[in-house]
Amino acid sequence: MRFLASVAAGLLLFAAACTSDRVEFGTPTKAPESGFVSQPNTPAPTSANTVDEVPARLMESDTTHRPAWLKSRIDAILAERKRNPKIRILTYQYRDQTVYWESAPCCDQFSILYDTQGKVICNPDGGITGKGDGKCADFNKNKTNEKMVWQDPR
Repeated sequence: MRFLASVAAGLLLFAAACTSDRVEFGTPTKAPESGFVSQPNTPAPTSANTVDEVPARLMESDTTHRPAWLKSRIDAILAERKRNPKIRILTYQYRDQTVYWESAPCCDQFSILYDTQGKVICNPDGGITGKGDGKCADFNKNKTNEKMVWQDPR
């Protein structure tokens, strides 16, 4: 019984202490006297774009001479469904010859490197490792004179 009396007395003291320094919470109903919610130098919100777009790298386009096999390859790509990312074909100088590189149609697939006759030389990149089939591992290091030949317009 004595124990319960001391607990009750403690609760009364605790309740009295809490109500003496009363704190209220609520939403202000009038504007601050300064006219500013935070600091006077807080900028006003804007809906304008505050980030300048970086222009895409423009590549020199080579549309002057497309071999017949390449025209057929482009037609075949256009007959397929649209890919994401878009298929691109670029030309380079590699191992003292002109080559055509076709981007991979999607995720973990190989890109294709063709010679001027349309024969597949290798798959220089892509695949699960991203390093291609290993038959021309030096391609990315030794390719030069990059020119855009074609990109899927869809």
